[in-house]
Amino acid sequence: MNNSTTNRQVCLANRPKGLPKENDWAIINGTIPKIEQGQVLTKIKYISIDPAMRGWLNDSPSYVPPVGLGSVMRALTVGEIIESKNDSFHVGDWVSGLDGVQNYAVSYGSEYIKVDLSIAPPQTYLGTLGIAGLTAYCGLINVGKLQTNETILVSGAAGSVGAHVGQIAKIKGNKVIGIAGGSKKCAYLIDKLGFDAAIDYKKGALLENIKQNCPDGIDLFFDNVGGITLDAGLSVINVGARVIICGAISQYNLSKEIEGPSNYLLLLRRRARMEGFIYFDFRTDWPSMLRELAEWRSAGKIYGLEDITEGQVDIFPSTLLRLFSGDNFGKLIIKLPD
Repeated sequence: MNNSTTNRQVCLANRPKGLPKENDWAIINGTIPKIEQGQVLTKIKYISIDPAMRGWLNDSPSYVPPVGLGSVMRALTVGEIIESKNDSFHVGDWVSGLDGVQNYAVSYGSEYIKVDLSIAPPQTYLGTLGIAGLTAYCGLINVGKLQTNETILVSGAAGSVGAHVGQIAKIKGNKVIGIAGGSKKCAYLIDKLGFDAAIDYKKGALLENIKQNCPDGIDLFFDNVGGITLDAGLSVINVGARVIICGAISQYNLSKEIEGPSNYLLLLRRRARMEGFIYFDFRTDWPSMLRELAEWRSAGKIYGLEDITEGQVDIFPSTLLRLFSGDNFGKLIIKLPD
């Protein structure tokens, strides 16, 4: 049973224009409802911080409804069930779900995935065995139709998704070039993750460096950044290339219209395709994907760096901003107090 009656929550107070500001959030002490038949009460232990969160704040059409004003901020979470009136879940079960930026959540559990702590620690289910690994797998293999002996370019390569994309592509026998910001992240891609090359976009001359590292062009471009990075990658696509749009972190906080690709006609000339995707669309395939990701992890073939910040939910607004400054290094996660 849970003895607490207070549920600390981060709610959306205003729709941000540009980067979210302090007054865009309201941090409140909510109450914990008593659960009804079929429900469970989950104590949230880990909160995933993801670039997609910025899009969820906009009042515009998307793959999910926007976070409502006054509503708890949407977030992927891992937590422990502390009370249950649902036969499918027991006290002590660990689950991943979409429970939001708060201490406790009440749910019927229909969207929960049980977490096996004998395979990996709980936070891994927000990284390699969660959104990062699954997004990389879905985009690269299901959407990108990855082959072997191809040249793969990954932007945002030191981020949680990009790092997994590169490692999966290497496991499948491909040449991988990553784009990241700073010498430390570039060294990490090569020395720790086994990328064939890394390009530091902060040094400038991005297109020239891509051409130098991809003299025979690229067969698949996994883009997490958008803007001029997307344009540069399009410039070197081969005939039949696949351009996978996973995100556009360079565009999320613009106060003007987003910048679209200026050389998209190369898709026509190279008979290539550009396609976006959402990993939720492949939910029925997640169990088989997770088994393979877990096997690679157990065999030491794939590694997920975690950037964990500990604190109450109050640190969420400042932690979210770290994504857009490039300050994070690895999968960004908040660990809540026990």
